[in-house]
Formats: sequence, C-alpha cells, structure tokens
Amino acid sequence: MNKTAGISGIFQDPDLVLKAAEGIRREGYRKYDFHTPYPLHGLDAAMGIKRTILPWIAFGAGLLGAAVALHLQWWTGAVDYPLVIGGKPFFAFEPSIPITFELTILATAIATVVGMFALNRLPQWFSKWQNDPQFQRATDDAFVVTVDAEDPLYHTDKTRALLESLGAEHVRVVEYHEE
Repeated sequence: MNKTAGISGIFQDPDLVLKAAEGIRREGYRKYDFHTPYPLHGLDAAMGIKRTILPWIAFGAGLLGAAVALHLQWWTGAVDYPLVIGGKPFFAFEPSIPITFELTILATAIATVVGMFALNRLPQWFSKWQNDPQFQRATDDAFVVTVDAEDPLYHTDKTRALLESLGAEHVRVVEYHEE
C-alpha cells in the first residue's frame, strides 16, 4: 500500500536554501527539513530550530561523575575501611584528582553519546524518504527540501506552489510503500 510521504524539491543555490527555510517557517510549517551535502551555516536559525540541550546533559553527567568519584574515594578511605598510613588523613583531595578526572570524563562521554542518540531518535531503521532518487541527491550535489504530509498545513497544491515560489526545482509528491 502506497502512502504519501510529502513533497520534495531541489535547490542548487545555498543562498536560496536559507531564504526558502525562512519562507517555509514564516508560512507556519513545522514538519519540514532540509537535507544538504554539506553543513550550511545559518540554516538552523533560518528554520527556527532551538539550541540543543546536549551540552547541559554532558555538564550534568560530568558533575555527577566527579561527585561519585569523590564520594566513593572518601567513603572507602574514611568510612568503610580507614587505614592510618604514616599519619596521613583518611581522605585527602589531592590524591583523588586523577580518579575524579577520569570518572568525570567517562560519565560525560557516555552521557553525550547516549543523549545524542536519544535526542536524534536513533537508530531509525526506516525513513519514508530514503528510496526517493531525488532525496538521495542530497548526499552528492543538491539541497533537498522535504515537507512532510503529516504537517497540519500540508496541502499538495498549496505546498507545491510555495516551494516553487521559493525557487525549488523538480518539486514533486513522494510516496513510499508501507506494509
């Protein structure tokens, strides 16, 4: 059974892509995306995409890693198994720095990778656009815009006219097979 994925169009000029992103956002569309062969600076802002919370996830995990490392070293040396060695204190911060540093980095790295996968909803084993030859050009030589058919403002003729007015070429409806 074939279902409509939405409408896609191709841009050749990166400057037109930025203007088109602003135009599509200004019209009120929310479920659209631009697929580019290389990063375009300013595209996120033109699309109205908010900054990610991934740095805060990494920062929180780093703090948690440091806290766990310091607490574990303090608890082990001063509470659970205190040893008097040469009159040194049961816990000193200075010798704890290497392990604290290592656990901070480990927790930050793990949280960053897991957070990135979760925020990007990965892995995604299927995309309704993946078999479209026009969409596949985004990995090579074209800037492809896709407007999802699930967008509340989506209407085939109006959306097609909008993309063409913004300078898109080869604007067409894309269908995919759903079992």
